[in-house]
Amino acid sequence: MPFEKVLVCNRGEIARRVIRTCKRLGIATVAVYSEADADAPHVSDADEAVLVGPAPAKDSYLNVEAILGALKKTGAKAVHPGYGFLSEKSAFARAVAEAGAVFIGPSPDTLDAFGDKMKARHVALSAGTSPVPGTDEPIAIDTAEGVAHAKAIAAKVGYPIVVKAVGGGGGIGMQVVADETGVERALKSCSDRGKASFADARVYLERYVAQPRHIEVQVFCDTHGQAFALGERECSVQRRHQKIVEESPSPASFFAGAEGEKRRADLYDAALRVVKKVGYVGAGTCEFIADDQGNLFFLEVNARLQVEHPVTEMVTGLDLVELQLRVAAGDKLPDLSSVVRSGHAIEARIYAEDPAKGFIPKPGPIDELVWAGGAGEVQSRALRVESGVKAGSKITPYYDPMIAKVVAWGETRDRAIDELDRALAATVIAPATTNVAFLRKLFASEEFRAGAYDTKFAEVLAKRPA
Repeated sequence: MPFEKVLVCNRGEIARRVIRTCKRLGIATVAVYSEADADAPHVSDADEAVLVGPAPAKDSYLNVEAILGALKKTGAKAVHPGYGFLSEKSAFARAVAEAGAVFIGPSPDTLDAFGDKMKARHVALSAGTSPVPGTDEPIAIDTAEGVAHAKAIAAKVGYPIVVKAVGGGGGIGMQVVADETGVERALKSCSDRGKASFADARVYLERYVAQPRHIEVQVFCDTHGQAFALGERECSVQRRHQKIVEESPSPASFFAGAEGEKRRADLYDAALRVVKKVGYVGAGTCEFIADDQGNLFFLEVNARLQVEHPVTEMVTGLDLVELQLRVAAGDKLPDLSSVVRSGHAIEARIYAEDPAKGFIPKPGPIDELVWAGGAGEVQSRALRVESGVKAGSKITPYYDPMIAKVVAWGETRDRAIDELDRALAATVIAPATTNVAFLRKLFASEEFRAGAYDTKFAEVLAKRPA
């Protein structure tokens, strides 16, 4: 038992996911919750629960003082941050350590390195892993010389280019520019958005990959110098630059055959070089973007557990949360290089949203809820449902509108798709508006079945007549 008691400072399905593994290991758990989540399933799942504030996330799940108060009140000796919220905040990780508890995640210095896109880019370059061609320093947009420098780099990289906010994420503070006439406006717009959303006005630019695929590598490292790559995940089904379907292994044609296997091995090596460069500890994801020729460029490191981690668990048989707990306790990882990845796994995220109207969120009540085989538990080798809601729950505008993740495994990719589609067909969520019908349309499409899709495909498909 790595710890006697763990505080889970998150909500929804990821809080339930962490609590489930803790229970299996005999670890007591503490949930935190906002006033809006008083009746949420993760609250009743835990052994103890502490109210940390009103509904808005900034007053509750991002309220460091309240969460540290819950830590002190309950005597928990470790904190699992889940994903989002405080999971990649170095100041929070330091505060947890100063409070005498263990932060279940990378060190604060590592979070600093990968929480800044410019620093992460420099880490990749120093590790010999190629990022997307672009600027290696922020662009000075407040001078004519800075703008001229940006235009010169854009011309060298080649249009179209994309301007990004250094502190951005999820597509916020990002604009595609087709030619030189749009550069100055995009620089200012992205800088303003970055300052407003992330308190960081810095911007940089990269080559725009026209038909990109988003590929990520799950890595795991311990305090004994070991580092392992546990396979890749294909995350190219996105809307608004956010993922809605993930699968492992990637079905991209450039991973086929002997040449593809070499490309896959090179990808894993590139990811491990990056995390080893900073002495990474724990679970992490090294993200890459691929062009239509299979050239893979480093994007960033997500220094935490990912939403889509279950697909890796289903093809490896590992419990990544358990590994997180053991690494945080100082244990040495087993030899994960010997883990055999088998079959194919696909995850679909069910959201309260309207795909026909640009995937806009649709908050509202969930009066009826039926899953294929049950609710919110590991069902079988072939199917998992990870849910943060129950019948009687309400999707509020305060948080991400994800209702659940449904994850299927099959001996082949086609069987995994069929299993997932059957599960979605048996799902009932009423009266909420959801993306379930769209997901089934996606799985029936020729492009998805062939594995021939990119990050724009979901939004194109949403506009296609039924």
